[in-house]
Amino acid sequence: MTSDVYFADIRSRSDGENKLEKIRRLFRAAGFDKILDKGDLTAIKLHFGEVGNDTYISPVFVHEVVKLVRERGARPFLTDTNTLYSGGRGNSVDHIRTAIEHGFAYAVVDAPVIIADGLRGDNYIGVDVNLNHFRSVKIAGDIASADSMIVLSHFKAHMLAGFGGAIKNLGMGCAPPIGKAEQHTARPIVYKERCRGCGRCLRACPRSAISVVDEKAVIDLSLCVGCGECVRACPERAMDFDWLVAIPPFVERMVEYAYGAVMGKAGRIGFINFLIDITPDCDCVPWSDAPVVPDVGVLASRDPVAIDMASYDLVNAQMGIENSYLKSNRRPGEDKFMGCWESTNALHQIAYGEKIGLGTGKYRLVRI
Repeated sequence: MTSDVYFADIRSRSDGENKLEKIRRLFRAAGFDKILDKGDLTAIKLHFGEVGNDTYISPVFVHEVVKLVRERGARPFLTDTNTLYSGGRGNSVDHIRTAIEHGFAYAVVDAPVIIADGLRGDNYIGVDVNLNHFRSVKIAGDIASADSMIVLSHFKAHMLAGFGGAIKNLGMGCAPPIGKAEQHTARPIVYKERCRGCGRCLRACPRSAISVVDEKAVIDLSLCVGCGECVRACPERAMDFDWLVAIPPFVERMVEYAYGAVMGKAGRIGFINFLIDITPDCDCVPWSDAPVVPDVGVLASRDPVAIDMASYDLVNAQMGIENSYLKSNRRPGEDKFMGCWESTNALHQIAYGEKIGLGTGKYRLVRI
């Protein structure tokens, strides 16, 4: 089985080739008109960006998708779920305020922002998946209740998953905090011989799970949520994950949640990946590093595994940007995600997604 993935590159030399026009052409070419019915309550699932981050998907692009959904007679709303860690999106009040400050106000996008798991992340339903790690997963209530869904993903590297695209947007992004905690089973370890007690990890931890005792960092595992902020912050590389043991199960749990997020919506979901501002980190971090490759374009598909596989290949086909976070693998064809995070295996998402029937990694790239 092969899935079609539609691709528009980043180049434009006329008004008929601008990015908004390309989004419209992709939307129609991928058959998204067919997944929407008149009167649908349509979730437009995206990431509004953490406070301090500025490389999330542009509200201008999101507005174009809203217009396309409205043209079909559906009723779109923008949505995401609350975070497991503290920050600007830990509850719906802060989350909506962050979304508005980042340009997703009703006056700009012509659609309301509804945080799908409720005020404090307790609006969710159990969805039976009967897979390897989970019999049932917890999916945000307003996403589960939506009639149809358009998933907009900013494709970029990710410290644990290798990359963040459509699969991660479904798995992590459609889960309430308790569901995110079920996926984040990996916990960092401290190499005390390297630690010099500088305290940067303590300041970076969003859950106050780290203390410095006798000039060495100590992690309270009862408070740790496995976000990896301490690993990023440590200048001595004294903190790390057990990549061989802990990370593959994390990825598989995330993919099983993605499977739960699409259940009940067969033929009613479309995916658009934006290969623009391809940074080394998730938009959950409160900063935006420089892109590691040039902008590539925009993709659309009805298969989340195929669109992520195509996105992965297109990114790796680029020449890496010098003086970026890309430490190795700069040549075309080399793995840029491993070049950012040397211990990751980005393709595990694809392989496991195929295994459980989320989609296929085999795709036909259709340039428009």
